[in-house]
Amino acid sequence: MAIFFAMPGNEGLARDLAELASGELGELEVRRFPDGETYVRVKSDVCRRDVYLVCTLARPDPQFLGLSYAAAELSQLGAKSVALIAPYLSYMRQDRIFHPGEALTSRIFALLLQQHFQRLITVDPHLHRHASLDEVYDIPSSVVQIAPLFAAWIAANVHDPVVIGPDEESAQWVERIATTAGVPWMVFRKQRQGDRRVQITQSDFTAHHGRTPVLVDDIVSSGTTMKQALRILRNDGFEAPYCLAIHSLCTAGIARYLRDNSAGFLTSNTVPNSDAVFDVAPLIADMLVSGAALSSSFAA
Repeated sequence: MAIFFAMPGNEGLARDLAELASGELGELEVRRFPDGETYVRVKSDVCRRDVYLVCTLARPDPQFLGLSYAAAELSQLGAKSVALIAPYLSYMRQDRIFHPGEALTSRIFALLLQQHFQRLITVDPHLHRHASLDEVYDIPSSVVQIAPLFAAWIAANVHDPVVIGPDEESAQWVERIATTAGVPWMVFRKQRQGDRRVQITQSDFTAHHGRTPVLVDDIVSSGTTMKQALRILRNDGFEAPYCLAIHSLCTAGIARYLRDNSAGFLTSNTVPNSDAVFDVAPLIADMLVSGAALSSSFAA
C-alpha cells in the first residue's frame, strides 16, 4: 500500500489522495527553529513502500529546503520509491535565455528536484516552448489535464459560450477545453513589456457577438492580462465574461477584482484558494490507481 505525506499547507489534498487511491496517510512533522532553519521528522514507517510526497509549489523558495529534507529522509528510511505530487509546478516560465547572463531556472530547478525524487506528477504545467516535461526533467513525469473538468462545467453552466484565451500562450488549454465542450474559441494577442506590464490586442470577435465569453488561462498571478481582456470584452459589447484559471497565484485583492468585474472567477485547487471549485484530487487519484503514474523505472 502506498503512503502519502503532506508538506505544510497540503494536508487536505494528501488526505483526499490517500483515501481515493486506497493508500495510507503518513505523519510528517515540519517546523521552523527560532533561527529560521527547518526541522523535519518522518513519523511513519516507509521501509520498502512507495511514497508520495504532496506539495504544491506555488511559493517554492521558502518550501524547497524542507521538501528536499523530507524526500532525502524518506529515502534514508528505506522507502522503495519517493515521488513528488506537485499540483502546481513552479519555475516553468524561464524556459529559455532571453538576455546574456540569465539563469535558465526551469532546468536548474528540475536538476535540484530530481536529486531527491524518482518521479514527478503535476497538473497542467506551463509548457510554452516545450512539447513535454521530458524536455525539462530527466525523471519520469505524469501530467494530469484539467480540460475535461472545465469543459464539463462550461457545457453545464454557460449559455452559448465562446472560450477565449487572454494570450497566445493560453491557446493550448483554450483549444483543448473548447474542443471537448464542442464550442468555438479564440485568443487575444499579447506583448509582454515587463514582469507586471503587458499589452494585449483584440482579435476580430465579431462573429461571436451574442455569445457568453469564458476567459481561460492556466495561471493568474498579477492579474494584468485577465483584467485587460475583461475590459476589452466589456467595451466591445460582450456581456460579463466568466474567468477560469487552472492555477490561482494572485492576491486576495486581485481575486476580488476578478470576481467583482466578471460573471464569476473560478479556479482549481492546485493552489489552495477561496475561489477553487474544480477538485484535482480525483483526477490525480485516477492516474495513480490506473497505474499511469507507476513504471519500472519508478519502482527501481
